[in-house]
Amino acid sequence: MERNLLSIIGNTPLVQLSKLFANDRGIKVFAKLELLNPGGSAKDRSAARIINKAWDEGLIGPGSVIIESSSGNMAISLAAISSYLGMKFVSVIDPKATQQNIRIMRAYGAEIELVEEPDIETGEFLPARLNRVQQLLERIPNSFWPNQYANKNNYLSHYEGTMHEIAEELGHVDFVVGGVSTCGTMLGCSQYVREHKLSTKVVAVDAAGSVIFGGVNGNRRFPGLGTGIIPPFAQTRFMDQAIKVADKDMVDGCRLLVAQESILAGPSSGAIIHALKSIEHELPDDAICVVIIHDRGERYMDTVFNDEWVKQQFG
Repeated sequence: MERNLLSIIGNTPLVQLSKLFANDRGIKVFAKLELLNPGGSAKDRSAARIINKAWDEGLIGPGSVIIESSSGNMAISLAAISSYLGMKFVSVIDPKATQQNIRIMRAYGAEIELVEEPDIETGEFLPARLNRVQQLLERIPNSFWPNQYANKNNYLSHYEGTMHEIAEELGHVDFVVGGVSTCGTMLGCSQYVREHKLSTKVVAVDAAGSVIFGGVNGNRRFPGLGTGIIPPFAQTRFMDQAIKVADKDMVDGCRLLVAQESILAGPSSGAIIHALKSIEHELPDDAICVVIIHDRGERYMDTVFNDEWVKQQFG
């Protein structure tokens, strides 16, 4: 098999968080380091599978234009894969997109399409971005929308990849904990658990101010966790437990992870660490837990790991 960018996506390592979750009850917590994918996040898996399937079906090829609504990791993954395969990528973003992510996308040759006004009905940027995607698809010949929000290859990449790898390596797993946005990662893990009749409990971590599992739509400072509308993958309940985490607790979780385990990860991973810490006392003795570390922390040096920004935002 040819060794290229696409061939090394997945098979990410599991490392035990023995300092951060030190205990005398036999509980073991392992981190699935999705940040070690070549594009720096778990989104490499879904982007690669979506693009590969579309390529195999003749929907795209060299010279195609890939258009997606994403201001973060999915956009970076699609930008890298599109560039490698000789296609153009257009990322539809809103003002919340970080300058760091925009710089990374542009380094891969992506074009940036900025939506400056939110949707009138919902006040959310996501519907406005999706509307812009449709406009671009009509205008640009040979264009393709991966539709990460409803494309089954999103969650199948985690069914066949992420959860399969966890189960193969560890055997028995009591809890798998991960963040939600499109919900592809945790839906894929959940379906694997159900279809393989595992006893694993799936814990979905969302942002405070997100409406994925109900509640009132509110301000969220970080991309990649939560959303202002319920995505198609969340229409049916797939998790055993849902935990919402505030922005400040995400920052604390990130800083705890890097201080204790020297793993520099993004805010969704900080949320997951905080969430598991919050239910640690409820875990049974000898429980085996896996946390999915979604992306790299270098993308958040202006926010999560910037003391001045944190002080300004949270006092």
